[in-house]
Amino acid sequence: MRNADSKRNIAFLGTSLPRECGIATFTQDLLDQLKHIQGFNKPRIIAINNNETYYYQDQVMREIDQHKLSDYLDAADDLNLSNVDLLVIQHEFGIYGGESGVYLLPFVEKLRIPYIVVYHTVLTKPSAKQRLIMNRLAERSVKVITMAQSTVKDLISIYGIDSTKVAFIHHGVPDVQTESRAKLKEQYGFGNRKICSTFGFLSPGKGIEYSIEAMRGVVKHHPDALYIIFGKTHPVVKQETGEVYRQKLMDLVKEFGLNGNVLFVDKLLTQEEVIQSLVMSDIYLTPYLSKDQAVSGTLAYGIGYGRVVVSTPYRYAEEMLAEGRGLLANFRDAASLEACILQLLDNPSQIHEMEKLTHELGKTMMWSEIAKSYAAIFKDNITNSELTNRSVI
Repeated sequence: MRNADSKRNIAFLGTSLPRECGIATFTQDLLDQLKHIQGFNKPRIIAINNNETYYYQDQVMREIDQHKLSDYLDAADDLNLSNVDLLVIQHEFGIYGGESGVYLLPFVEKLRIPYIVVYHTVLTKPSAKQRLIMNRLAERSVKVITMAQSTVKDLISIYGIDSTKVAFIHHGVPDVQTESRAKLKEQYGFGNRKICSTFGFLSPGKGIEYSIEAMRGVVKHHPDALYIIFGKTHPVVKQETGEVYRQKLMDLVKEFGLNGNVLFVDKLLTQEEVIQSLVMSDIYLTPYLSKDQAVSGTLAYGIGYGRVVVSTPYRYAEEMLAEGRGLLANFRDAASLEACILQLLDNPSQIHEMEKLTHELGKTMMWSEIAKSYAAIFKDNITNSELTNRSVI
């Protein structure tokens, strides 16, 4: 029988750094914090690979070829014979094999250790296959976690998931110490300019073309305004269409005569650079095109660092910007974005008040706090599973 004082072993299934993927970053941030929480050994990862070769650190205990079903089944066998107490499945349809990632189902059907699912996407209009996968994963799990309060009811009503299994935990935000906004602007050569920014992988769904068009009107009133677009093109988008989207955006900047007011930083930012980009920004923009987006890691970071946000009203933005924490513009509407940006730049006191409101929520979203919520769920469900499986003599 396991010693009650012994440390627990947690494994994660999903993508892993250095693969350029938001879920890989999310997993790493959570792992880094769990190392500091008593009761756990150093967590490990089962890494899902696409067609690239990655040089992983020793925390990766095993790799799975996304498109090879036998790898999933072999991994389940290995887990059943391992000392892993609990598996955490990071779920996103696109990173697993088969239609909508259906290869996960035979994997969990073969699994004999308890697992938790973290849903990174919750669609309001899933296909029959997507609904089936989400439901079956939850059915065999001991707990499911979602990162938006608005999706809790969807998991229950749309996906038929037992309400007692569903938990809500905010998307975590890394705690990085930086200089002040004024010092960072000076350090990067932006002086007293008013900075709007967006960061993350570039892809057509981000709607950045509407923010660029909005800047055409903004600079008429605030010639010193600068919109900085941080981030490289999404690896999948680049593989499929190259730099077509980025070139389209750059052509718009030239067409609108905004070369001095729009800046592209074409690189994958380090964690420190991401936070510096946010801290020196006066307004953070997420002009995304999809109403259905339930979670946005980049918006979570913006909230975490108390930025005033102008966004389109996708689901996560509506939830996070409620109670005066930001402004919502219409989808695919440059004039609406322009009006929101001007409202803020014309009223510095409004920015100041919004930042205070946003910071109040943001400080609860630091990974150091969020990891404690995950750790509590891990411990409870390991204990409950052991009690359930204990033999009665």
